[in-house]
Amino acid sequence: MSSQKGIIMGRQPILEALEEGKNLDKIFIKRGSQSEIISKISALARSQGIPVQLVPIEKLNKLSRKNHQGIIANLSPISFQSLEDILSNVYDSGEMPLFVLLDQVTDVRNFGAIVRTAFCMGAHAVVIPNKGSAAINEEAIKTSAGALLKLPICRYSSLISAANYLKDNGLNIVAADLAGEKLLYEVDLNIPLAVLMGSEGSGINRNLLEKADVLVKIPQKGAFDSLNVSVATGMFLYEIQKQQQIAKY
Repeated sequence: MSSQKGIIMGRQPILEALEEGKNLDKIFIKRGSQSEIISKISALARSQGIPVQLVPIEKLNKLSRKNHQGIIANLSPISFQSLEDILSNVYDSGEMPLFVLLDQVTDVRNFGAIVRTAFCMGAHAVVIPNKGSAAINEEAIKTSAGALLKLPICRYSSLISAANYLKDNGLNIVAADLAGEKLLYEVDLNIPLAVLMGSEGSGINRNLLEKADVLVKIPQKGAFDSLNVSVATGMFLYEIQKQQQIAKY
């Protein structure tokens, strides 16, 4: 198999990796590439929920100077897990479901820090979309202090579909939004929850935001547009943990 640390190169090696069910994070294909094997790779990747991105040759050359044949795959250091299986196990165990949905969070360090906090605060999984999410690599694992190797990560074709599934199975979607009608501490969080967070730049996609049961904002004294998404997620998860602990007594 033609490979170097963290990536696989070449059409046949990547096809074999897909057929063997190896953990691939993303596949980059040179824009304009057309062949039977490229079509087969694309179809297999879609069936396995692996993002495929068409890129200029310069992008591939930056990833590797070796003979990549116009296609490179990033190896994933983790195994993605089924959202359906995780939720079923949570209910079977009698626990209160808590999931974190990340929309357009592409910064590796923010992503790793969020996973670290989610693991510490008892979240059952972090859910990310197939496209538009941070790379899961060594830097992300390092920033998460290893939590990425412990907390289930679920990759879904669409966060709208994931939100619909969670709502259909009894979870409330709480979204962080600067225009939220309630402050964080004013909302009852002692219920099955999915916390929806977006990037600092563009926030949460409007169509996805419509799936939220309540829009919540964090009270701020300083005149500033927003908090770092990792910090904001930590505040949400802490308030959830606090309310649920108080409710036990």
